Amino acid sequence: MTIDTVLGSPRFPAVSTGVLSSTRDAMDAAVQTLQSRKDAWVGTPVSERLKLLDRMMKDSAAIACRWVDMSRQAKGMPENAATADEWSVGPYAVLRNLHGLRRSLDDINRHGHPIIPGPIVTRPDGQVIAGVFPQTVYDGIFLNGVTAEVWMQPGVTATELPTTQALAYQDKHHKGKVALVLGAGNYLAIPAMDILYKLFVEDHVVLLKPNPVNAQLGSLVEECFRALVEQGFLRIVYGGAAEGAYLCNHAGVDEIHITGSDKSFDAIVFGTGPEGARRKIERNPLLNKRITAELGNVTPAIVVPGPWSASDLAFQAEHIVSMLTENAGFNCVTTRMILQHASWTQRDQLLQEMRRRLSRVPLRTAYYPGAHERHRAFISAHPQAELYGKPTDEQLPWTLIPGVDPENKDDVCFTTEAFCSLFAETPIEAKTVPEYIERAVEFANEHLWGTLAATLIVHPSSLKDHAVAAAVERAISSLRYGTVGVNYWAAASYSMAVAPWGAFPGHTIDNIQSGIDVVHNTFMFSRPQKTVLRAPFRTKPAPIWFETRAKAGWKVFPKLVQFEASPSVWKVPAIVWAALRG
Repeated sequence: MTIDTVLGSPRFPAVSTGVLSSTRDAMDAAVQTLQSRKDAWVGTPVSERLKLLDRMMKDSAAIACRWVDMSRQAKGMPENAATADEWSVGPYAVLRNLHGLRRSLDDINRHGHPIIPGPIVTRPDGQVIAGVFPQTVYDGIFLNGVTAEVWMQPGVTATELPTTQALAYQDKHHKGKVALVLGAGNYLAIPAMDILYKLFVEDHVVLLKPNPVNAQLGSLVEECFRALVEQGFLRIVYGGAAEGAYLCNHAGVDEIHITGSDKSFDAIVFGTGPEGARRKIERNPLLNKRITAELGNVTPAIVVPGPWSASDLAFQAEHIVSMLTENAGFNCVTTRMILQHASWTQRDQLLQEMRRRLSRVPLRTAYYPGAHERHRAFISAHPQAELYGKPTDEQLPWTLIPGVDPENKDDVCFTTEAFCSLFAETPIEAKTVPEYIERAVEFANEHLWGTLAATLIVHPSSLKDHAVAAAVERAISSLRYGTVGVNYWAAASYSMAVAPWGAFPGHTIDNIQSGIDVVHNTFMFSRPQKTVLRAPFRTKPAPIWFETRAKAGWKVFPKLVQFEASPSVWKVPAIVWAALRG
């Protein structure tokens, strides 16, 4: 990898896997089965779909421990590792997704559309906002103070909002389709939830090809979703780029969904090499099939200045560091760029607290292909980069690049997703805090690659200043990102598995950036614009996904998985006690 040839997500090198690639005969047979069953799926009544979801919840919970253990081994984590992230963005997220879909299908049975649990409000500009979290009293207990709202695209009114939900269930005269899901390589839950979205929201049967990076975990999807496999609504095949290309061009595949890199998207849509580049410029795709995608992002965290105490600085430093260290930095929504007010007197204090925490976090195996090369390329461009930890040959140090010049708009930190254990910080000049917020939002929108997610961190005392509070609300509205987190890492919405997840609307196939369309979205909105998470500035104890609470998460998430599979008030005390003790 060289800096001058990569814009956006990385070009991931090919990897060998212990899983044999499927033959063309096997892939043809899988497609043929799905083609023969696609209309049967459309005709499957909601009552039968509910039974399928119940069975999948039971099957997923039954293998949760093995799922986490196999994922840990695949990523080179030691046996005693506190694998909280493997639980949260693993069986827990999938169980929440299944449970959310079940609630919505039950609502469709009773009311004709999913019932929105929170308020539905209309902003002064006419934009409609629907409160989707918490859904239950249990959500309020487990994620105290966290809320989620979905902002609709302009033009949707509060009155017509229910008619924009669950479109596939409003008219059952449509033909079935076969959707090819090309899975991501970092978490098995990603392709698992992509499958659920295509089946239960868009009404398509699914052919999954896992990424070679985690292909050895594909058998777990078959176990979790065997209820779908047995009825011919899901098939799983294996292989690399050649098999993927064959399936994308297969006459029996009607649609494609990809989670991963914009480079992979371009290769599928336009081809590779000079010919592919020419086709992209001409907007002349090789394929005319519908292709949806959830891709990467140079994810920003915008820090709003305020009167932070020493404990505030420590808490938020842990918050920001945890945004990097989860999954060793191999997430499309890992925070890559920290924006700070250049004149904030506590800017350096926050950086110092981050440095202290980075120096204490155990290093992890850099399991994702090409990580060492990407890391070297960033370090070569920024010799001032700070390295923390003593890595082995299989590890990378946690890396902070402070003080990146915001005037150098072509800096690799702004244009390229590192996809390794590295993030950067840049100062934004402004005379006032409201002006800084406006400039930081403009910088994120105009100069950071991608539109997947962004996070704002603001002290409650700052919001007592009406000008600052107004600037923050304008920022939430103006940020062109599919998910905006306020005092909560936007990535948390992924594990909540309720709200839409995907890029901000408007990308085209020749400028795909973070993708087209959404997944998750258990309320089945057809015209969402963005999700907004809100949380308290600080909580006690800290969220269990914080790096310092990994051992607590290791104890809590297995209990949450069993709760999602079979909710009961009697399970709540043990969950709360485990969280508090940790």
